[in-house]
Amino acid sequence: MQHSGAQQEAARQRTARHRPARLRILDAAHELMLTVGLARATTKEIAKAAGCSEAALYKYFASKEELFIQVLAERLPRLGPLLSSLAAEPGRRTLEENLTEIARQAALFYEQSFPIAASLYAETQLKRRHDEAMRQMGSGPHLPIRLLDTYLRAEQAAGRVRADTDTFAAASLLLGACAQRAFAYEAAEPGTCPPVDDFARRLARTLLGGIAVAPGPS
Repeated sequence: MQHSGAQQEAARQRTARHRPARLRILDAAHELMLTVGLARATTKEIAKAAGCSEAALYKYFASKEELFIQVLAERLPRLGPLLSSLAAEPGRRTLEENLTEIARQAALFYEQSFPIAASLYAETQLKRRHDEAMRQMGSGPHLPIRLLDTYLRAEQAAGRVRADTDTFAAASLLLGACAQRAFAYEAAEPGTCPPVDDFARRLARTLLGGIAVAPGPS
């Protein structure tokens, strides 16, 4: 016998209530930040949606800024860990494969994070306060560029990226294009934006044309 929609929803809510409080808070924060934006997603509303008190929320997260950073780290594509792991092991797989995967993860990350953070840009004082809090926590939107720069310099030392390459500029170009994709194609006609896998492959190949060491004679 099939459950009705109401019964299925009730079962889902019972299951959700039995999840650890920290996970419920992250889920609620992610959902509210997506629907109403970071600026309007208060800790009070997040706690209410998670089925806990605001005091309980602060047992796990010191501030809304910390909660936002953890939402990015745990609920969105894991761009930072990918870049860190590649920088630690340069030479693994081909340079094109690595840059394609970086571009794919970055495009997905910005696509999903842009709707969350966009509301900050409408409130200058709030954005300034938020940026300062992230700097104090050693986080911020500049970190992926720094991590990709570190990876490219590691590949440069391994001889797979040209010695004269400006690795910071290359990192900025790749990640900037991924961020622009999330912004520029939001209002575009359906079908005009290349699928993310195609976009990542084309972006990586274009960047490679300017930075990769040419293969030696066979």
